[in-house]
Amino acid sequence: MNGGPKLTPPEAAQAFRAGDEVRALTLLRRARDAQMAGSAGWAYLERLTGLVLIHLQREVEGTFALERADPLLEAAGWLLPALDELSG
Repeated sequence: MNGGPKLTPPEAAQAFRAGDEVRALTLLRRARDAQMAGSAGWAYLERLTGLVLIHLQREVEGTFALERADPLLEAAGWLLPALDELSG
């Protein structure tokens, strides 16, 4: 199961594609914070946030975000999103 594409703000993807990674990060964080903490939806957006952080060369922060998100997504049976969710 995967509800991620419906959770990803289209504006975040547009900002990322336009090269405004900081805006994309802000929009993803806002969308993540609107989800129940620890839910699959929260984890999906947390993983995308982590990937953007890594893309911005903030590897430590990004890696911690992936470490928080991935076990929750795997337990829920969701696919792990990749950065192409925003760039594709």
